Amino acid sequence: MWIENVLSCSAMAGYYNKDLAAIKAGAVPDGFVFRSDPITPGFKKITQPGEAISVMIILSDGQVAFGDCFDVVFAGAAGRDRVFSASEHQNVIRGEIADFLKGRSIDVFKELAQSVEQLKVDGKRLHTAVRYGVTQALLDATAKAQHVTMAEVIQSEYGCRMSDRPIPLLACTTNEARLNIDKMILKKVPYLPHGSSSNVTRDLGIKGEKLIEYASWLTGRILSLREPEYHPTIHLDVYGTIGELFDLQISKIAEFMGKLSEACNPFPLMVETPIIADSIERQVDLYKALSRMLNSRSVPVKIIVDEWCNTLEDIQWFARERAADLIQIKSPDLGGIHNSVEAVLLCKKMGVGAYVGGTVNGTDQSARVSAHVALATGAEFLLAKPGQGVDEGLMIEFNEMQRALALARHRSQK
Repeated sequence: MWIENVLSCSAMAGYYNKDLAAIKAGAVPDGFVFRSDPITPGFKKITQPGEAISVMIILSDGQVAFGDCFDVVFAGAAGRDRVFSASEHQNVIRGEIADFLKGRSIDVFKELAQSVEQLKVDGKRLHTAVRYGVTQALLDATAKAQHVTMAEVIQSEYGCRMSDRPIPLLACTTNEARLNIDKMILKKVPYLPHGSSSNVTRDLGIKGEKLIEYASWLTGRILSLREPEYHPTIHLDVYGTIGELFDLQISKIAEFMGKLSEACNPFPLMVETPIIADSIERQVDLYKALSRMLNSRSVPVKIIVDEWCNTLEDIQWFARERAADLIQIKSPDLGGIHNSVEAVLLCKKMGVGAYVGGTVNGTDQSARVSAHVALATGAEFLLAKPGQGVDEGLMIEFNEMQRALALARHRSQK
């Protein structure tokens, strides 16, 4: 089967882009927006609606495959591409990319995805968001051509073993939306609540007391509402604010993380991005030092790296240096979706945990594709997305995994 045509249209992302540099610099919040000016190039406002392009691949038998282009919430930070603008990339998809793909066989996903990854227009590689969306559509197209699920395509082409049950989900909400915590507890979400601590003064407090209070409240809320068998892992994403609070002093950071762990007792704690350095080299060194310090003090906190982990090479570096307990496979930052597959498998081979993250700024289709990647590779857990309403992301990805598993079991019994 081959690609007959490639179409695209403007679409709506599931959340917003936010200028992390401006937020950290003390931008004044006013409800959901900020009244200060943006700092990061490409931003028109500190908070602006995420943009997307939906890519449609028409196959020679008339079937249509889909993928969506968009970027992460904190675009342009820590080595990421400039914030994605649909109008800047629409013509490239309809022109050079469509011309490149039309007439090509869609029977094998991996090689075609790699060729899109390396494609250059005017001497430049495609924006990560474009590579991400186009390769999603290619994976969907290959699955449709073979009349199997996307997870089965990945399993076949990469030689991995598909999970026999849904991958555990990490629900996501902001620290302010405390009603969403009740939803997570009622639905027995295995990992919660992600949170969003991006400003030291507002989210942590001058001594870290605000985050400790939040962790204590969260623990109490779980204990008061849970059924006896429900014992989730608490996951907090702090966007480097702990490192900022303690001026990158590893001993003090480790001490604070110990206090945070005590506030979460009896539930295990994961802290994502405790530090954001000014380079990947510095990030690796600091995370290695923090990991060693936590281990030497027997602090029961797992640390997750996100920022400065934007490519397969970056991920391999962190994994090789044992610079974190887990690595977030932030799919839009990696470009082609095949890179996310290879990243999870690489982490597993090197003995480092990996979870398929991404961004709440995604779309319904990208969330489905992400679910297939996690299912096929056996990731440790999967970020529920898009949006931060909790129920929608949980529903989309859980249901997609359940359908994929049911179909795969049905075919295996024939």
